[in-house]
Amino acid sequence: MTSTGWRSASGAGCRPPWGEPSDALLFGRLAGVRCVFLPRHGRGHPTPPSDLNYRANIDALKRSGVTEIISLSAVGSLREDLPPGHFVIVDQFIDRTFARQKSFFGTGCVAHVSVAHPVCPRLGDALEAAARGLSLPVTRGGSYLVMEGPQFSTKAESELYRQWGCSVIGMTNMPEAKLAREAELCYATVAMVTDFDCWHPDHDHVTVDQVVKVLFANADRARALVRAVVPGLGAPRGPCPAGCDRALDNAIITAPEMRDPALLAKLDAVAGRLLGTSLP
Repeated sequence: MTSTGWRSASGAGCRPPWGEPSDALLFGRLAGVRCVFLPRHGRGHPTPPSDLNYRANIDALKRSGVTEIISLSAVGSLREDLPPGHFVIVDQFIDRTFARQKSFFGTGCVAHVSVAHPVCPRLGDALEAAARGLSLPVTRGGSYLVMEGPQFSTKAESELYRQWGCSVIGMTNMPEAKLAREAELCYATVAMVTDFDCWHPDHDHVTVDQVVKVLFANADRARALVRAVVPGLGAPRGPCPAGCDRALDNAIITAPEMRDPALLAKLDAVAGRLLGTSLP
């Protein structure tokens, strides 16, 4: 893995405050819009979902100047009307993970951020319009059940999640979405269905080759979707109508005199706007 340096509030370069991100960030421009790509699992997929350093990934993106995140995720379907190859622009999550660091805040600087509406509707609107413009099979809205993994669900679990009204199931978007909200980044997920989860009567007849074929087809569609949506996101705009970029306004609870300077230093990119430690 390539080491990614970072700038502190003083401008000094040193080790990333939350550890190393999944891989080196790839910088480029698409239709004149500055973009940053980070492979969530690292190139070659060496890191499983539970071992991802989600805090380092979000911090690195925020530190690099990112203001909006489009998350692309392979998922299983929990609904008959969401077949393999279908895209779901998720608007809710149920977080069933238990072995991951889920917040930038803690002892020395406590914050409670609302994630009642965990994705940015403005980004969702843009993704839906782009997907429909490309005639992609897409559904707007749905709940993504995030399981710990690395094993897939039992059939009983899969049936339970269907009873809960979940649409898709995967292993990666939590705590990613929560951390993006803490970092005041607009965030949206495109969940790309590769197969039906094990509740489906045909599940046991699906081969690895079939899943891989759908995965590659989804990747081609995802690239087309990104190419279509990014140009419109580069236009000048004001504050996020949903308040994603002001999520910390009333979230930090710890009194200024009780805040831990060491933790505040680590929060320079994520929360420097309010803590007075933002990057130059």
